[in-house]
Amino acid sequence: MAVTVYSKPACVQCTATTRALQQRGILFDVVDLTEDDDAMQQVQDLGYRQAPVVIAGEEHWSGFRPDKISMLS
Repeated sequence: MAVTVYSKPACVQCTATTRALQQRGILFDVVDLTEDDDAMQQVQDLGYRQAPVVIAGEEHWSGFRPDKISMLS
């Protein structure tokens, strides 16, 4: 399953999310929302207004969600 983390610089929740994914050995891509207008539009179209936004297959969520991350491993 492809996992993508849509992030922003200096985002504490973004860092916590990517660290938790790394600790569980989950491969993921990071997209910087400040550098990719299409990605920003995509997450806004999903209804999100804060980073990080994680898309994992059909699942997606915003913020640091250890409960959701643990379900991926």
